Amino acid sequence: MATLLARIGSFCYRRRKLVLVSWLVVLAVLGIGAATLSGPASSNFSVPGTEAQRAIDLLGKRFPQLSAQGATARVVFAAPPGQQLTSAGNRAAVEKVVAKLKAAPQVAVVVDPLQGRTINRTGTIGYAQVTYQKPAIELTTQAQDALTAAVLPGRNAGLTVEIGGDALTSLPGVGPSDLAGILIAAVVLAITFGSLVAAGLPLLTAIFGVGITMAIVTAASGFVHVMSSTPVLAVMIGLAVAIDYALLIVSRYRHEIGIGKEPAEAIGQALGTAGSTVVFAGLTVIIALCGMIALNISALYTMGLFAALGVAVAVLIALTLLPALLGFAGRRILAGRIPGLRARDAEADGAKPALGHRWGQRVTRQPVWLLLAGGILLIGLSIPAVGLRLALPDNGTAAPSTTQRKAYDLVARGFGPGFNGPLAVVVEGGANGNAKAAATTVSSAIAKLGDVAMVTPPTLNHAGDTAVLTVVPKEGPTSQSTSDLVKAIRDQSSQFRRQTGAEVLVTGKTALDIDVSSRLNGALLPYLLIVVGLAFLLLTFVFRSLVIPLVASLGFLLSIMATLGVIVAVFQKGWLGSLFGIVDQPGPIMSIMPILLVGIVFGLAMDYQVFLVTRVREEYVHGAKPTEAVIAGLGHASRVIVAAALIMISVFVGFGLFASDPMITLIGLGLACAVLLDAFVVRMMLVPAVMTLLGSKAWWLPRWLERALPNIDIEGTRLRAGRGVEAGIPQPRPESA
Repeated sequence: MATLLARIGSFCYRRRKLVLVSWLVVLAVLGIGAATLSGPASSNFSVPGTEAQRAIDLLGKRFPQLSAQGATARVVFAAPPGQQLTSAGNRAAVEKVVAKLKAAPQVAVVVDPLQGRTINRTGTIGYAQVTYQKPAIELTTQAQDALTAAVLPGRNAGLTVEIGGDALTSLPGVGPSDLAGILIAAVVLAITFGSLVAAGLPLLTAIFGVGITMAIVTAASGFVHVMSSTPVLAVMIGLAVAIDYALLIVSRYRHEIGIGKEPAEAIGQALGTAGSTVVFAGLTVIIALCGMIALNISALYTMGLFAALGVAVAVLIALTLLPALLGFAGRRILAGRIPGLRARDAEADGAKPALGHRWGQRVTRQPVWLLLAGGILLIGLSIPAVGLRLALPDNGTAAPSTTQRKAYDLVARGFGPGFNGPLAVVVEGGANGNAKAAATTVSSAIAKLGDVAMVTPPTLNHAGDTAVLTVVPKEGPTSQSTSDLVKAIRDQSSQFRRQTGAEVLVTGKTALDIDVSSRLNGALLPYLLIVVGLAFLLLTFVFRSLVIPLVASLGFLLSIMATLGVIVAVFQKGWLGSLFGIVDQPGPIMSIMPILLVGIVFGLAMDYQVFLVTRVREEYVHGAKPTEAVIAGLGHASRVIVAAALIMISVFVGFGLFASDPMITLIGLGLACAVLLDAFVVRMMLVPAVMTLLGSKAWWLPRWLERALPNIDIEGTRLRAGRGVEAGIPQPRPESA
């Protein structure tokens, strides 16, 4: 591996102009493809095979007028204190709003509160239900503007008018979050290298890689189903790892230049050693993200695959474009010193031990105490994770200042919490095809269940073979009682079939959210086993040890549990959630968060594991004693790991704080917390402490397995042994006598 990558680095150095032009051509071609082939993104998160999804598909065939996949808006009216909506003046204002809603673009159906009986008993609060012809993500700006303009006559007349539903949903985009993350990363790189040239190259290659990833995702959206959050996630992950991988290679190149090697040889050495680390670090991330295929949830594994694509692009650029740019920079990689910053390289040798070296000495002197301290910290942070509640977001989890949240609260106050999450019960068929009689029987049975506020009369389709009941729970859509109600209705489906001959299905947004959460909960453990198992095999292959992969996996489990504990404490319980305006409304954690957290964080955690242990093993196989190898490995790798972690944290925090999509906010801040705990507690404390305690046993491998595994030489032993010529690395000419 080291020899092959050294040859690649040497080739890119010699043909740097060709490599640079080739990448520019690739970017141009992909840009043209993105401009001509792109399709619309989607905000619909469906899970084929669930009961709720089957019912939605059935409604699309039997009740096309319901527009089951169309966007919805619930326009809620509240009369001034002491008045009613049915009074002459207020009635006229409501009618004006309804008229404007009916005339708005892309509207399919509007239910008038004055005619549809959607006014509460006291006459103080009511709502108009608006159904659109298109999903929320496909609504035009004109349609959304018309919706917000339609409520103005009601507000001007003194009514309180708020808009709920998903019709005002906006596409998450790549904007201030990118800029914030990149700017913070630039500061970290400048401090790390003390040089504008060295700090600029990782940023340049990362931005270039993000451009390519975005172009591919945009072009692919014309052929495959792409969730609206997918491009942001792909960019967030790709940007973070691209900077990290370039940082590692540039740092090693500066080290080789600093000890007197010529640029051509330094590039080959950097690619042969740090490049090997990048390859296997990237593979662990890709394995973790591609492992989402096993979930059999198309929207989720599409997000994982495109994020993995961003990582693959980052690896390719680090192994090809970056060496070419280093060839252009040459020895100027040490130039461009920033006044006031120490320009010492992360791996430069010096008389005074570096901070990483001193930290390695402390870890090896007190491994037991550091192991206990780190373990207690992570276990303590994990405690809130016991109360983890999962759900998909709704208007009830929106910020209190938003019109969606105000509409949600008005409906709950006027009608009851359950009106914000009604269930649709579909009754298909029946004895002699009489769906009406079957629906009447089903309605009576459901009304007798606990936690049911009301059941509406059945609505029949034109053929009379399918009916729909609206069941209003007593509690809100994310409450446990509502989930129990859905289960209770489904538990009686077989009894309904025997009594009436009809198929009874429960659907609606609330039921669909419950099904999605249930599917994701059930998929988490198998996914975790698949990802950890594959990565364990890969790390065994890389480090030729069974103990190191085991320690890496256990450390990851601790960091993931601690991160989930922090997420529950901040986002679900609201502890410190108001800090910096992170959490306006505590509530259940988004259902897809644990899956994404496991997939992404495991890959990133293995990055740091590979960064650190590769340097420790490099020292160990070259003759250092186990404790000395740990100290030397930390001395060489710690500054790079710290800088890489700070960069990733910066990127994720930038996305988390500035993203308009709550899912991206939760993912960004969750990933930032996970990287903080994994890099600084697990990889910098627990792993070296365990390796110190185990000594040479850390590298134990059965003899039969050692003979079976090929030696991929990730440490660059052949290069250090003077085989640079064989690897294709140009050697400096000897000085003439």
